[in-house]
Amino acid sequence: MTNPGFNTRAIHAGQTPDPTTGAVIPPLYQTTTFAQDGIGKLRNGYEYGRGTNPTRDSLQTQLAALEGGEHAFSFSSGLAAEDALIRALLKPGDHIVMGNDVYGGTYRLIDRVLAPWGISNAAVDMSSVETVRTAVTAGNTRMVWVETPSNPMMKITDIAAIAAIAREAGAILVVDNTFATPYLQQPLALGADVVVHSTTKYIGGHSDASGGAVVLNDSGMAEKVGFIQFAVGAVSAPMEAWLTTRGLKTLGVRMDRHSSNALAIAKWLTGRSEVERVYYPGLTDHPGHQLAAQQMKNFGGMISVSFKGGEKAARKVAESTTVFTLAESLGGIESLMNYPSEMTHASVKGTELAVPENLIRLSVGIEDVEDLISDLEQAFSSL
Repeated sequence: MTNPGFNTRAIHAGQTPDPTTGAVIPPLYQTTTFAQDGIGKLRNGYEYGRGTNPTRDSLQTQLAALEGGEHAFSFSSGLAAEDALIRALLKPGDHIVMGNDVYGGTYRLIDRVLAPWGISNAAVDMSSVETVRTAVTAGNTRMVWVETPSNPMMKITDIAAIAAIAREAGAILVVDNTFATPYLQQPLALGADVVVHSTTKYIGGHSDASGGAVVLNDSGMAEKVGFIQFAVGAVSAPMEAWLTTRGLKTLGVRMDRHSSNALAIAKWLTGRSEVERVYYPGLTDHPGHQLAAQQMKNFGGMISVSFKGGEKAARKVAESTTVFTLAESLGGIESLMNYPSEMTHASVKGTELAVPENLIRLSVGIEDVEDLISDLEQAFSSL
């Protein structure tokens, strides 16, 4: 087919049936090394698992096809992917502009691990184009880092507008597409240079495989990222790659259900007297609703909510659900509840990126939405 749809690509890209047996699902190559037919005579280029593995290669083909990129790299975690990308493309003395509510682990990596190496940073409101324009300095800023929707404040960034600012300054625009996934948002098509993912989340989708990804078009940048991947070795293991490929095949149908469930719950939350504010771009009163509607296919499965009762109320609800599981992470088929201030974003507590203590984050799963709302109702009754 000349122009297959998203779900067709998700199921078939990199998934040619095994030529030996005809197995419809390509084998899991659970091996660290490969027999050579002579010194330097490799079979199809395979030598050692840190460098290449057929299972990882298949996943990388799949990821590139879905993000509309030429090159994809699969890593052992999202942070491993981010670290490899930054060290491949930047050098001491360079500057990163990032959102002031990025994922706490990303901020920790950039501010506490890479800053001593000589990479400076500025954290700004990425939902304000003019604020970003002021923060980006031509000749100094080498990378602009965007999350949209952001984690956990659900801010929406105009990817095309920020891409133009980055391009004018000679900077690389990186978009963390973990929340939206390639099914809902295509950052490369909107002008981004690089897309990163924690594939642990929606792409894997089943809370059973850790991983990260970098997807890009530029061959020169890809060569540098590939060298760091090989030289440092934070690659996804064969089993994790195989599980991620399996999950990715159902991404489209899962995201449809995540999105419809989340919208229903967000509307239910807006009617509760205990709630101070609901953060979900699918609500028409969300500040980024119109922009999200333009650059996203749907609004995703992530909701944040703040409580009038402050920290005590947020903690009480987070610890009172039975279908929503109190846990780190997000994006699995099961619904998760998170208290960011002490969990996913504990590393930024006390900084300008600190998450409000009266806020909880919901990763809405694909269960029956009536059961999810009933679970929230009983948790709210404890207030």
